[in-house]
Amino acid sequence: MTELTETGIAGLDEILNGGLVSNSTTLVSGNPGAGKSILGLQYIYNGVERFDEDGLFLSFEENERDLREAAESIGFDNWQDHVEAGNIEIYDKQVLLRENDFSSSLELLLGDLNDDRYERLVLDSLAMFQLFFDSEREKRTYLLKFTDILAENDLTTLMTNEQGAVFPDTDVGLENFLTDGNIFLLQTPTDSGVNRYAWVAKMRKQDIDTDIFPMEIRKGEGIRIHENASAFSMMNDEESPL
Repeated sequence: MTELTETGIAGLDEILNGGLVSNSTTLVSGNPGAGKSILGLQYIYNGVERFDEDGLFLSFEENERDLREAAESIGFDNWQDHVEAGNIEIYDKQVLLRENDFSSSLELLLGDLNDDRYERLVLDSLAMFQLFFDSEREKRTYLLKFTDILAENDLTTLMTNEQGAVFPDTDVGLENFLTDGNIFLLQTPTDSGVNRYAWVAKMRKQDIDTDIFPMEIRKGEGIRIHENASAFSMMNDEESPL
């Protein structure tokens, strides 16, 4: 039987039939503001709060203070306590981008990547990660190397990536084929704001529901994915924090 890692995100584990495949790497794609970083924060936070699983958060875009403020704005009130206790270890952009090449940053990370204490990892985002490399071939080589290291050390990983197109099948990059799973977060504009959706397009070694489901971001909870549109339409009037 395939071992699974529950995300703790309402609706997502049901779509995944129990959770992410353990020791896998899943790509979370979407255009700006779709909720990718929030999903990553929530995945790490739920791991500590609900499943006694410590996590690593690698941010090439935000500093540690920005991450704390983002987590607390959603209602993850114990985020900083977990960071100070070492249950959540953060490598922010000030640390990761200090070196001129990814090999140097990887050397910096290896100690924690090899630490059996950590079971979850988020990399946010591949758009900044790829700035280390001069060619698509070099990016692919290092991405393969990095995902192999993560799997060897039993880390269940989410990587976020900017999706330029509204419809993902028109803008599929090489990284979609190098990861074990693909989750797309979609948003469409409306007169009153945006409608949000989640689509799990692929998950190796696992039967998944590949429908597109309505999604919302709620203060105090984070991301919630609805089983059907009628449930989505009955959500309360509390404003999204985004």
